[in-house]
Amino acid sequence: MAILRMHAFQPSRVNRRRCRGLLLVNIVLFLFRPAFAQVDEYQLKAAFLYNFAKFVEWPPHSFTSANEPISICILGENPFGDILSRTISGKVVAGRGLEVRMLSPSDPPHGCHILFAAGSQSKKVRQAISNEAGLGILTVGETPEFLTYGGIISFKLDHGNIRLAINVAAAECAQVRISSKLLNLAEIVRRAP
Repeated sequence: MAILRMHAFQPSRVNRRRCRGLLLVNIVLFLFRPAFAQVDEYQLKAAFLYNFAKFVEWPPHSFTSANEPISICILGENPFGDILSRTISGKVVAGRGLEVRMLSPSDPPHGCHILFAAGSQSKKVRQAISNEAGLGILTVGETPEFLTYGGIISFKLDHGNIRLAINVAAAECAQVRISSKLLNLAEIVRRAP
């Protein structure tokens, strides 16, 4: 009889997905918080950028060799300081190391796999990726209008919490496949770039 009761309280498939998603967010928050200090906004965003690399598949032509690192490019001023570099230091995703590169607004994003556009650079994403459609660049920004400029993932601050919005149409256009585990954590938007 006890076995039947335990089985009756098994979580549904939807609840298990939500639990896994919340568990992932809590793990990220736990692993990247400094001891006895409040987690900084850009420490969290750096942790998210690192974890995006785990939940995204790029088209094979995005990499020139089997050991080419995953390049996280920052467009414009660097709001992370050295936090992003420290976060990814020594980490490997799918057999590839990670590197941080800085881009000026006039630099083409060749060789970038994740392109982060800080605040004021959001509008420049459309220009930066207009000739790069289909080249497999995951674009990430932090302004409310970022997705309307053709961005794929937008960070949204909500009462001190970071939320995600994902433009699946822009991801399809860029030929970037986003794991359902990541999609389950985000608000889904479908806007053609």
